Amino acid sequence: MHRQYFFGYGSLVNHRTHSYPDARRARLEGWRRTWCHTQLRDEAFLSVHPADGAVIHGLVAAVPQQDWRALDLRESGYDRHAVTTGITHDLSAPAEVHVYAIPDRHRRVGEGGHILMSYLDVVVQGFLHHYGPAGVAHFFDTTDGWAVRVLDDRGAPRYPRHQILSAEEKDIVDRHLAQVPAEVVEKID
Repeated sequence: MHRQYFFGYGSLVNHRTHSYPDARRARLEGWRRTWCHTQLRDEAFLSVHPADGAVIHGLVAAVPQQDWRALDLRESGYDRHAVTTGITHDLSAPAEVHVYAIPDRHRRVGEGGHILMSYLDVVVQGFLHHYGPAGVAHFFDTTDGWAVRVLDDRGAPRYPRHQILSAEEKDIVDRHLAQVPAEVVEKID
């Protein structure tokens, strides 16, 4: 039986948010990231959807003893999908890789929802650590759904796995946000 790994493309890229072993860079072809608004909560989820020709960068990490329960709990609201093609990594042994995506049954139709800055900060920090500034630019370029409000909650982070960012890391997030159609707001009415 192959070892089991997940492909993280958002907060799971930031190894400070988890302790899963054997984490390493990977890429996934045929999928694209999107901010997804759901009926589950007001804050947007970062999700993926199949997309011909798309490529996203991320991180694979091992799921110890193939016990998915803790990760499934962390990724509540998502469905887990086996990735049988399009995954590239440098693992020395064959691996079974899964990716999490928000299912259509949870998606919200119409307006509403927002992105938490504390969540986005965690994602960007992870990409910066593993891929450098070019990886952060790739993250923004390969993610849809930026025409939304971003709640600046840095002063009182709402994201449960928030991290402390340096001034330089915050500046990188802010510069990239200024280049997408997101509206940064101090409060949500």
